[in-house]
Amino acid sequence: MSLSLQSGGTSSRALPHPTTSSGLTAPAEATTRPITTGTSVLGVKYNGGVMLAADTLCSYGSLAKYKNARRLLPVNSRTLVGASGEYSDLQSISDLLRRNALEDRCTADSLYEEETQSEECAKEVWSYLRAVMYNRRNKMNPLWNDVVVAGFKQNADGTTSDEPFLGVVDKIGTAYEDDILATGFGGYIALPLLREKYSPNMEEGEARALLEDCLRILFYRDCRALNRVQIAKVTKESGVLVSEPYELDTHWEFKGFITNKGEMGTDGGW
Repeated sequence: MSLSLQSGGTSSRALPHPTTSSGLTAPAEATTRPITTGTSVLGVKYNGGVMLAADTLCSYGSLAKYKNARRLLPVNSRTLVGASGEYSDLQSISDLLRRNALEDRCTADSLYEEETQSEECAKEVWSYLRAVMYNRRNKMNPLWNDVVVAGFKQNADGTTSDEPFLGVVDKIGTAYEDDILATGFGGYIALPLLREKYSPNMEEGEARALLEDCLRILFYRDCRALNRVQIAKVTKESGVLVSEPYELDTHWEFKGFITNKGEMGTDGGW
């Protein structure tokens, strides 16, 4: 795998070097804050694989503008990424990873997929993204994302290991692995729920139910969340599978949602 950092997701929002009326070159401008953003991504290991979950909302500032933004993306047949933060930067990261995957296929020893083992494992993709994010941070033009990488590790002979992998990289290159992960507002709301309910030997159905419960709580409590969600998983047998978006059932009859606040005789709002 040839790793090049020079094409590390050039931001489409970073302006070129315009010239002023006097003919002088204006200074380059970089993104100082994310504009079109997605919120939490949740990840959990279970017995036989790794599962990610995210909603499909992208907010333009405080406006819930794009309701079909898919933030769970397959990199190859054994690696999956999901990201919160600036959506255009996620698109740049996706293009970069797909470019690397295509280069690996084109330079492999065989043209037949079943005979080649050139695909990067999840830990390689995670390590590469750590270098990319740190490189962009040092240029004072970071990619405004927290990226979750899920998949499987690799044996010394290049075959897929039985050990699942789940790691995260933030916009300044800080990276770590864990059995449960949450980015964005989910790090405050969903992570405590995941820690309470998580079991290393939980089955796929239990993992999905846990992630859906966390996404439902985030929809109640995070004003940048939506109940239209996607679930994705990586298993050794089936590879990467990403669901179509679907809506979670919600329940708004909780007393905290309908009782008056502050004894002001209002409709229950803050």
